[in-house]
Amino acid sequence: MYRVVLAEDHALVREGIKKIIQDVPGLQVVGEAANGQELLEFLNRFPVDLVILDISMPVLPGLEAAREIKRKHPGVKVLILTMHRMPEYLKDALAAGADGYLLKEDAARELVKAMDTLRGGQIYVSPLLSGELAHLYVQSRREAPPSPGPALTAREIQIIKLIAEGKSSREIGELLFLSFRTIQNHRTKIMRKLNLKKNTDLVKYAILQGYIAATPA
Repeated sequence: MYRVVLAEDHALVREGIKKIIQDVPGLQVVGEAANGQELLEFLNRFPVDLVILDISMPVLPGLEAAREIKRKHPGVKVLILTMHRMPEYLKDALAAGADGYLLKEDAARELVKAMDTLRGGQIYVSPLLSGELAHLYVQSRREAPPSPGPALTAREIQIIKLIAEGKSSREIGELLFLSFRTIQNHRTKIMRKLNLKKNTDLVKYAILQGYIAATPA
């Protein structure tokens, strides 16, 4: 059973989410929280696989809670569920460690898909945000010089893009005419160079750097 906690200060919204989840085999809502502090206290007591988290909450806001979750419980997936559709919120959520970002207006159609995407180890972004996020990246590159960051080779960037698109090492090797072991070595070197631990962190890096558009997984 995949254990889900709902962190949302509006009880009616929590009820709506629960109705969607309760009809999906293998998913179970094991807890609810009306603010970020309640959420963290719950996570300290009970095992959880996924947190569905609103950004705007009293006591401890959602993004601060997300950072704490990833610091204390790195194995817990965090899906932001919010009304905020400005791309800056998405960028801040990914920087805080969120694994997915779903707009409330998309929730009825996309919630189950978002959870399945996170369970599969991929990043999920609400469909309504893809075009706006692309515009944000173009604008940010015009207004500010790019940050130097770690020195990546053209081959490493190419591999990062393919990983972020969900390709396995074997598939990447076939596309680039390289051996599986060579791709694995590149992957290890990239993760070390960027100081990243997980594949999802690499996907977030690719999105934040503008290597790929943030489209729904």
